[in-house]
Amino acid sequence: MHDDAHDSEYEGTACVHGATDGEVVASDVELSFWGGVNPATGEVVDRHHPLSGQIIAGKILAIPGGRGSCSGSGVMLELLLNGKGPKAMIFSRQEDILTLGVVVAEEIFGRSLPVVRLAPDDFRRAVKCDRLTIDGRWVSGHAFSAPPPTRDPPVDDIALSAGDRALLDGAHGETAQAAMRILVRMSRLQGAKNLIDISQVHVDGCIYTGPGSLAFARRLRDLGGKVVVPTTLNSISVDERGWRAQKVDPAFGEPASALGRAYLDMGAQPTFTCAPYLLDTAPGFGEQIAWAESNAVVFANSVLGARTMKYPDFLDICIALTGRAPGAGAHLDINRKATLRVDLSDFQDFDDEFYPLLGYAVGRLSGDRIPVVVGLEGAAPSMDDLKAFGAAFATVSSAPMFHILGVTPEAVSLEDIVAENRESIVVSAGDVGAAWGELNGAFGERVDLVSFGSPHFSFSEIERLASLCRGRSKHPDVAVVVTTGRSTYGRANAADLIDELRRFGVEFIQDTCWCMIADPIVPPGARTIMTNSAKYAHYGPGLTGRAFCLGGMKDCVDAACSTRRTEGPPAWLRDKSLRARLNSRS
Repeated sequence: MHDDAHDSEYEGTACVHGATDGEVVASDVELSFWGGVNPATGEVVDRHHPLSGQIIAGKILAIPGGRGSCSGSGVMLELLLNGKGPKAMIFSRQEDILTLGVVVAEEIFGRSLPVVRLAPDDFRRAVKCDRLTIDGRWVSGHAFSAPPPTRDPPVDDIALSAGDRALLDGAHGETAQAAMRILVRMSRLQGAKNLIDISQVHVDGCIYTGPGSLAFARRLRDLGGKVVVPTTLNSISVDERGWRAQKVDPAFGEPASALGRAYLDMGAQPTFTCAPYLLDTAPGFGEQIAWAESNAVVFANSVLGARTMKYPDFLDICIALTGRAPGAGAHLDINRKATLRVDLSDFQDFDDEFYPLLGYAVGRLSGDRIPVVVGLEGAAPSMDDLKAFGAAFATVSSAPMFHILGVTPEAVSLEDIVAENRESIVVSAGDVGAAWGELNGAFGERVDLVSFGSPHFSFSEIERLASLCRGRSKHPDVAVVVTTGRSTYGRANAADLIDELRRFGVEFIQDTCWCMIADPIVPPGARTIMTNSAKYAHYGPGLTGRAFCLGGMKDCVDAACSTRRTEGPPAWLRDKSLRARLNSRS
């Protein structure tokens, strides 16, 4: 610890007021609480994060912000309700997801902790301290007497319509009033000047993170809450109609299923998919929506050209109950500009492993910046390719979207979408190769389970899987499991693809997704899981305790038949001349 840091006081923004002091756990790498922190223990379980294995319970957590899943707010709520949360949190940028978890805990359950945002330079100096004291907006390396915390600004700093004020005054019931109170608090933190109408909501808060998530939904339902705009539901934590047959422990299956029913009781649709862009109700270009679930948000903004912020769990249902959202973030033209140009060169003859690896590499390098990828103008990626890219990107980036020049709808030209202050980087074969190495920790090991559908498989992916399995036999010791939404499953079933794949040995699971699946669907004896999803290869080791390897769909089918991932990096990545050309530009 440096003396200058120890003796300094820093004035920041009190996102949630409070006072405390304690030992600091700090990192300069963003952290996803979903898949990254165990809500029952407070341990960091993201095995790719520098804080892996550390306990944040009872400590002051200092990180630049969150990343990845919108469900981090649910994990934050569980940590607070079970006494395993940090004493306080300090960020160096606006952080909506984790802050919202604290706001909900305070508004609904009377539990809270201080949350402070410091300027980046002050953050870097403050976290050099072993201990910190927090009092309102003040952070110090020693005990001190700061000015009293300022009160929250009045509601009038946001232009509210007569309808908004009626909601705040309770004219539409207690649930809508509580939802609007939370919405206004978060809108203020997001810098919104007004609220806007939205046409639809996708709720991610139906994921069961623990008793707190169920208590929250039941509280809203029991007070009479009803959604006022079309509302779809994300994957829940179990196959709602099949979890008993799958021998899921009732201690988990019952509350997880009850959580989904609570949202249905409030008028949401039983879509239960993490890929709502595959539904017939997918929004159009320019449509103002409110979606949660990180991959869905990124796909909606980037590929569909719809407009949504990366909404935290719980704020999604608050918007559905009011029909109003903050006029901020990616809802606004100015906040959709690219601040990072990412140049590629001469990636040729690549397969479907390219897009998840590239998304992962670009996401890592982007951080919270919106990138525009240059160099894929002639590649014509499919919707499935963009789904894989976006899911990987959203796993390790906190940005709400990306652009690909000549591919995504707003990137017709660089002049259309590049901000004046943008930076430029080159993504090399080395960067993509590093992503391959990080996600293939179990390369060469015997494969026990092949996982498909993170995010949920599309109809075209099911078609391709059937073509790859046709005429082949799965090894009896390898399980193959696909997760998909009800709508896609019904379409594939009508096309006789489900029965064909079942004959190969594929098991289909609906309603839930791999980030929520554990034993016994993951066989207790399984040691190594292979997947074609960079998202699941990242989260899986911490969620399941198993080793992982990543490959394209054909590689996964080959492993299902042979029990081995026999190929190393794909040929397009092994090409030394390609690597030399790319590295010469960096």
